[in-house]
Amino acid sequence: MRISQADADDVAGLARLLWLNSSDEELERRAVDAFTNEFEQWWAARDDAHVAYVARLDQPELVGMAWVALVPRVPRPGATSRMSADIQSVFVLPAARGRGIGSALVKAASEHAIAVGALHVTVHSGSKAVPVYERLGFESSPQLLQRHR
Repeated sequence: MRISQADADDVAGLARLLWLNSSDEELERRAVDAFTNEFEQWWAARDDAHVAYVARLDQPELVGMAWVALVPRVPRPGATSRMSADIQSVFVLPAARGRGIGSALVKAASEHAIAVGALHVTVHSGSKAVPVYERLGFESSPQLLQRHR
């Protein structure tokens, strides 16, 4: 398994993984090629705020991804460059699951966030993945609240 930070050569592979990780209803509305074009424009406009890590096995095709969104925070006296990070869109192809790929991707994305100055890293997880994130050092927080529209 090889984990690396995604670059422009990975755009089509990332778009394909995002497309495969979508619901059937979402897929019916958009072909993968059209989504790839939209995604390429989206990422080009946000490459400083969203970093993707990708996984490969023996082939050049991507088998997994994890994103980290870097969010600037309001400065405080003595800390004018504050940042938070959020792990997003972690996905591993079903045939490649059970090999630690998802954990390696989350670890790489989290380490990147800390290395660039994030004070904390959050993740919004489905219930099945909570134990995985806990093994990677994430903890539940009663202070983290959500408001749904």
